[in-house]
Amino acid sequence: MTERRYALLAGGGTAGHLQPAIAVAEALVDRGHPRGAIEFVGSRRGQDAVALEGRGFPVTLLPGRGITRSLRPAVLLQNLGAVAGLAAAAVLAVGLVWRRRPQVVVSVGGYASLAASSAAVLLGVPLVLVNVDAVPGAANRLLGRFARACAAGWDDTPLPRAVVTGTPVRPAIAAVQRDQGARQAARRELGLPADRPTVVVFGGSLGARRINTAVDGLVERWNGRDDRSIYHIVGRRDWEANGGGADRDATHHGVVRVPFEDRMDTVYTAADLVVCRAGAMTVAELSVAGVPAVLVPLPGAPGDHQTANARVLERAGGGVLLVDSACDSDHLGDLLDALLADPASLEALGRANRAVGHPDAAEAIARVVEATAHRPKARVVS
Repeated sequence: MTERRYALLAGGGTAGHLQPAIAVAEALVDRGHPRGAIEFVGSRRGQDAVALEGRGFPVTLLPGRGITRSLRPAVLLQNLGAVAGLAAAAVLAVGLVWRRRPQVVVSVGGYASLAASSAAVLLGVPLVLVNVDAVPGAANRLLGRFARACAAGWDDTPLPRAVVTGTPVRPAIAAVQRDQGARQAARRELGLPADRPTVVVFGGSLGARRINTAVDGLVERWNGRDDRSIYHIVGRRDWEANGGGADRDATHHGVVRVPFEDRMDTVYTAADLVVCRAGAMTVAELSVAGVPAVLVPLPGAPGDHQTANARVLERAGGGVLLVDSACDSDHLGDLLDALLADPASLEALGRANRAVGHPDAAEAIARVVEATAHRPKARVVS
């Protein structure tokens, strides 16, 4: 007989969807649910299999890929294949949900969540949506009307039956302390002068060309200054395109470039100010860690969700929104000069961000899941 599950966690395909799912699963385990009773339903594409390996959770990977918004013939052909994959995933998901008979399905969004979430609706299994962006994606807008509850990352998220829980971040990020001693130690760990105010710049795992180009000019603008440092996480694509970054900065003391960084807790601890895109996970981490930010939303993001995410911190008083078209070395340099000239205001920006953070988001979502799940009927003993 097929083993039943307490919960199916549907989604993944990207780190922005997978990381919250893992955090919620771990929170459910902490609340007493066996690992074997929590199954991930993700995508064969992307990093799901690698990220979930060794965690002890059952995993089912379904076919499919996201739809690209374009009318170019080559893309239309790819989209036909994507639709076929999603249709196959839907059939497989119905069979999976039927066999597992979960008490609840939790959708973390993205194309990889659609099949299992739709199967839950079809078969009458309670559905909980986890929405990490300030505006819902296409899948969550479609499924929101059927969900029993929607765990929202931010206030005023336009979904029915929304409960503001925050967006789960890694425990190391929630534990960040940014007192002066911790900042100096973190800067030394990153190879920076311990006593200089530090600007951290990143744009995602591949990189953000507009931001990277602006930073190239900023390095030259600040050349010779001994009161600034830059820690630039270039991104693998742009790092390779430019032949690396270390040699370019050999004459610029206080500038460190790396292609990728997985010590983000150390990075946030070291930073006086961050310049970055406004993805959901990044904005959640900035708020929980209490780091002031200049946010440069990715133009053309679906639903312009990065601008909506950036507005959350801007309204809170902890972030400054700089539109992508204005992100050049002159505009960025003037803005950073003004912010760094007033350390007391920078500290206030950080406190404002921390005030809207949700370090206990995973636990809050787990409580919503438990409140929504079907409860097995008790046996009557005669």
